[in-house]
Amino acid sequence: MAFHIVLVEPEIPANTGNIARTCAATGAHLHLVRPLGFHTDDRTLKRAGLDYWHAVQVHYHDSFQELQKQYAEGRFFYASTRASKVYSDFQYRDGDFFVFGKETKGLPQSLIDENLDTCIRMPMTDKVRSLNLSNSAAIVLFEALRQNGFVNLK
Repeated sequence: MAFHIVLVEPEIPANTGNIARTCAATGAHLHLVRPLGFHTDDRTLKRAGLDYWHAVQVHYHDSFQELQKQYAEGRFFYASTRASKVYSDFQYRDGDFFVFGKETKGLPQSLIDENLDTCIRMPMTDKVRSLNLSNSAAIVLFEALRQNGFVNLK
């Protein structure tokens, strides 16, 4: 079982490193869409991922359109605080892609508008604008894994 976490133009290396560690722990693939807000040899990125980088399948893409074209048969879910549907409202299956935007702006509004039926959000109070990117990715990924019986995980 392999789910996919897609980070579109991530800006904070520690978030990407934490997500990489989650991907290593679950067998999920990590897709990074350029431009990145850091260098991949950044110490903070490496430290957050600890010594698990060898266990992560990382894919780099020059644009989100390139990724979509490469995985044309994939199902994509777009995380946004502006989504009307909650992440737990969907039935996920092996190979699904969970797409997250940059920390400061999220996903482009045009991408959300084009994919309203598969936009997801995490419920929260109105006291904060959003959850941390790495927390959001973990919440959605573990829901998908739970729904699929945590296959291949101990």
